Amino acid sequence: MEKVEEIPKETLLEIYKVMHKIRTYEETLAKWYYEGKTPRFDISAGPIPGELHLSSGQESAAVGVCLHLKPEDAVVGTHRAHHFAIAKGVDLKKMTAEIFGKATGLSGGKGGHMHLFDAYQNFSCSGIVGASFPQAVGVGIAAKLKGEDYVAVAVGGDGAANQGTFHEALNLAAIWKLPVIFVIEDNSWAISVPKDKSTAVSKNSERAAAYGIPGVSVDGTDVIAVYEVAKEAVERARRGEGPSLIEIKVYRLRGHFEGDPQHYRPKEDFELAKQKDPLLNFEKLLLEKGIATEEELNKIKEENVKEVQEAIDFAVNSPYPEPEEALKGVFAGGE
Repeated sequence: MEKVEEIPKETLLEIYKVMHKIRTYEETLAKWYYEGKTPRFDISAGPIPGELHLSSGQESAAVGVCLHLKPEDAVVGTHRAHHFAIAKGVDLKKMTAEIFGKATGLSGGKGGHMHLFDAYQNFSCSGIVGASFPQAVGVGIAAKLKGEDYVAVAVGGDGAANQGTFHEALNLAAIWKLPVIFVIEDNSWAISVPKDKSTAVSKNSERAAAYGIPGVSVDGTDVIAVYEVAKEAVERARRGEGPSLIEIKVYRLRGHFEGDPQHYRPKEDFELAKQKDPLLNFEKLLLEKGIATEEELNKIKEENVKEVQEAIDFAVNSPYPEPEEALKGVFAGGE
């Protein structure tokens, strides 16, 4: 983080604000998720039924990338996408209502947490592993055909980097010099499979060489390093110089999904994740460098807690969709 002094204070505080908001949101959501699911875990019970994938520990990837984006830029996320949604500016109340399955949600409560769509912020995500890559390439093609400088960001995990969609998308984006930034969040686990048991290379960024494009691996513990690498990739894409591949090494603070017993994960991996916490490390840096005071950071924390609680209250108090809504928007040409 040797270049932190060169970044304006307001930008650094914005980075901290969004990172802390993401963490606050995820940890608050987790508490609501477990209501009705204990003492015996029942995935169908509670106010948020079904699976829930949280991004605690991976905040730096979303914030470091999205702070360089404009509303017209697109982000296509994964099944674990709340951090990118928040960093992209998706309406927190509508997103929370969607996760709770309420009529006031982004998609009327029909999509849930793995299918969040915000046309105003050009954000989307999918539960299909590897689906983000070709979708972002589609946006890149549109930008090039229109002669406009907006870019697309495709996000995937280290497991998704072994999907055929990843390589096909990289190849086409490279051939046509499309404005796409491919982001691989490497948290070392493809669900329960360790990276060294599933991937032939130690760094997915090395795969960029096969397509003649830049590939960079960056430590997600250092949000400023992510911020700098992403800045270069976004600017390159806007100049019409084509795609880039960024691998961000992050550490998952929670299970693959909530309720995951994580028997596959060594104890030392949990301890390493805590030591590599990007939010706590960045907070420590801001204080040690005298960039921010505890009072300033506490004010940010209080504002985030308030905003997250307002989003939760909005979702909890919103109505569920009417039963007939299940028949709408299902078939092409329908309502």
